[in-house]
Amino acid sequence: MTADQSAAFDVLAIGNAIVDVIARQEDDFLRQAGIPKGSMRLISAEEAEALYARMGPGREISGGSAANTTAGLAALGSRAAFIGRVSDDQLGHVFAHDIRAAGVDYRTPPANGGRPTGQCLIIVTPDAQRTMNTYLGSCQELDEADIDEARVRAASLTYFEGYLWDPPAPMRAIRKAAAIARAAGRRVAMTLSDVFCVEGHRADFLEMFGSMVDIVFANENEAKALFQTDDVAVAAEALAARVPLAIVTRSEKGAIVLNGAERHEVPIVPAARVLDTTGAGDLFAAGFLAGYTRGRPLRDCAVMGTIAAAEVIEHYGARPEDDLKARVARHFG
Repeated sequence: MTADQSAAFDVLAIGNAIVDVIARQEDDFLRQAGIPKGSMRLISAEEAEALYARMGPGREISGGSAANTTAGLAALGSRAAFIGRVSDDQLGHVFAHDIRAAGVDYRTPPANGGRPTGQCLIIVTPDAQRTMNTYLGSCQELDEADIDEARVRAASLTYFEGYLWDPPAPMRAIRKAAAIARAAGRRVAMTLSDVFCVEGHRADFLEMFGSMVDIVFANENEAKALFQTDDVAVAAEALAARVPLAIVTRSEKGAIVLNGAERHEVPIVPAARVLDTTGAGDLFAAGFLAGYTRGRPLRDCAVMGTIAAAEVIEHYGARPEDDLKARVARHFG
């Protein structure tokens, strides 16, 4: 992709606006609570309240998959914007402050009344594995009225998360944004988000590829679930046959990038330490898209993704704390 200097934003992302509450616990905590380790569950407001009461001291950090990606993009010097719904409550104010402070353009009006701002209760075990328990709250109230046509047309690329594909209102909002972007000659990217999203919406996701989506990010488990195979290479090739640009991340094995006949297998950039894997995929997407919207070679884009992912797993929380631009500059000399 050639860098588009006429665009007001490099990336406009649409996603869940959530505040993460992160607490470190032993494996026994999960076993006693009956929560599968490493899972991502949607929970009710009542369950969220009960689980929060049982957790140890927590750290509140604004999150949400696509929102984390925009924070990473801004940290890398990209022009990023975000659309996502919060409520006019304490956590909503925290989210709005944090994302704007990160340098992201955020203008979605908060909801008055109704469900509170979404929250994700994240249990991090000593092996750095994260278990996510999400109450979506007002995230699910995002609708077509929140999609500003002028802002979508002004973005070089529109990016959305699969997590938003459950409720009908956000689904319609995403379809509207994608149609606007493609009509303006812009590109559309999505992340599959989680295996449970793939299993629940496999037919919809496959239908979108090519006709509505140009770029897909998937981890290897999501890709295998999408094409119902145990072979990641088969899944990656199947994805590349349906979408112009496919990126499959493989944790410590790096990433595979497929674009027509072009193929790249990129190893990870090792992290100094691994404390919390929350947000690794989100920051990989940030690094990749930062390079992509600047017209860098696809292999370099993937390397930038691994650099950003390595930084975020070195600390608690899913948004960068170190200077990502400096890390990228050091790597490429």
